[in-house]
Amino acid sequence: MNAKPTANIGVVGMGVMGTNLAANIESRGFDVALWNITYDETEAFVKKEGDKRFHPAKSAEDFIASMERPRAMILMITAGRPIDLTIERFLPLLDEGDIIIDGGNSWYEDTQRREKALRDKGIHFVGMGVSGGAEGARLGPSLMPGGTEYAYKRIAPILEAIAAKTDSGACVTHVGADGAGHFVKMVHNGIEYADMQLIAESYDLLKRLGKRDAAQMSEIFTKWNEGPLESFLVELTGKVLEKKDDRTGKPLVEMILDKAGQKGTGQWTNQAALSLGVSIPSIAAAVDARTLSAMKDTRVEAAPVFQAAKPSRAEAPTNLEGLVHQALLSAKIIAYAQGLYLIQQAAKQFSWAVNLQEVARIWKGGCIIRAALLDEIMGAFEKSPGLANLLFDDKFKGVIIENINGLRQIVALGATAGIPLPAFAASLSYFDAFTTKRLPQNLVQAQRDAFGSHTYQRVDAPEEGFVHTEWI
Repeated sequence: MNAKPTANIGVVGMGVMGTNLAANIESRGFDVALWNITYDETEAFVKKEGDKRFHPAKSAEDFIASMERPRAMILMITAGRPIDLTIERFLPLLDEGDIIIDGGNSWYEDTQRREKALRDKGIHFVGMGVSGGAEGARLGPSLMPGGTEYAYKRIAPILEAIAAKTDSGACVTHVGADGAGHFVKMVHNGIEYADMQLIAESYDLLKRLGKRDAAQMSEIFTKWNEGPLESFLVELTGKVLEKKDDRTGKPLVEMILDKAGQKGTGQWTNQAALSLGVSIPSIAAAVDARTLSAMKDTRVEAAPVFQAAKPSRAEAPTNLEGLVHQALLSAKIIAYAQGLYLIQQAAKQFSWAVNLQEVARIWKGGCIIRAALLDEIMGAFEKSPGLANLLFDDKFKGVIIENINGLRQIVALGATAGIPLPAFAASLSYFDAFTTKRLPQNLVQAQRDAFGSHTYQRVDAPEEGFVHTEWI
C-alpha cells in the first residue's frame, strides 16, 4: 500500500457503480484511492484494471492516509443504514474541511440530516445524484451534487472531467444546498418513470389496437426518434423491439413477463410531492402501473371473470400512429412540467438556489431522460428564470395546443377499447384541471365544512377570510 497522500479523491464501494466510476475518474488523469468493506473486491478490481493510478487500501486508516487534503471521498454503496455506518467508520479519521460525497440514491431528508450533523463537526457532506447506470458511470454520467459552495469548488474539476459532455458543456452543476442534489435526482427518476410508462402505453396501443408487430413498432419508434420525440428512451425502445429471442426466434420483448420492478425513487417522488402539496399525477400513475403489474396472478384470475365487462370490439382509426405521436409528445411535456414544478416548490421550501435552466442542461447527456426536448426547456428558463410552470412558456404552449387533441382522442380510444392508459389519462386530467378556471372543489369544501367545520372562503368576499356555516 502506498501511504503517501497523493490520491486526488477516494471511492468507497467496489460494486458495479463504484468500480465504473473509479475507472472513469482514473481515466481522466486523477489518482484514486479505493476501499471496500472486504478487500477481495478491491484487489480483484485493481488486478483487472492493471497497475494504473489506483491506491487500493486494506484499512480505513490507509485509505484516508492516501488522499491529499482536503480529502474528498465518494460513497458508492447501498442507501440507508450502510451510509450512516460508513460515515461512523471514517469520521474519527477525518479533519475539518474534508468532504464526504454520497453518490447513491438516498432519500433527500436523510441527506439533509447527515449534512447538518457533519457540518457541526466541520465536515462537508455532498448528496450527489448519479444518473446513467453502469455505462454512464464509466463513460460519462449526469451528476447532480448538492452541498456547500466550498465542497463543490473542491470537487468540481474532477466532476466536470468525468461527467457526460454535450454542446452545452459538462453535465454537472452545483444544484444547491444540502439535499438539493438528491432531490433533483429523485425527481429525474420520477420523470423517467412517467416517460417509460407513456412509451409503454404507446406500444400497447400500437400493438393491441393498431395490430402492429414488434418489427413495425421498432420502425415507428426509430422514426419518431428523428423528430421532436428524439430521446434516449425512444431510441432504446426502437432497439429493444427489434431484438430477437435466441430460444424461440420471437421478439424478445414478447417473451418477458409483464411485471415491472422498481427500486423506490418513483415512490419517493410521490411522497415528496404529497408532503409539499404538489400534484404529479403522471408520475404517480406510472408508479401505480408498476405496482399493478406486479399483481400478475390476481390479474390473470380477474381477466376471465370480468371478460363480459370488456368491449367486444374496437376499431383503430387510420391515423392511429399520428395520434399516438401527438399524445406521447404532449403527455411527455406535461410530465416534465410536473417534475420541474415539484423541484421549484422544494427549492422555495428549503431555500435551495436551484437553477432549472442548469437542471435541464445537465440532463441533456449521460442520464436516462436525456432528450432533444431539454434544449427547449433550457431556453424556456433562460428566457424566463421565474417561469411559474413550463406550460406557460410560449414554445411549449404552442406545442401543447397543437398536439393535445391527439392525447384527448387516445385517452378516449383506450377507454373505448378497454386498454389501460393510466399515464396518458393522468396527464390529460392534469392539463384539463390546470387550465380550468373553476373546479368542483367548492363542493368538496362545502362538504368538509358541513361534516367537520373546516370553514371555507366566499367567492364574493375573500377578504373576510375563512367562514363557517351550520349546514344541517
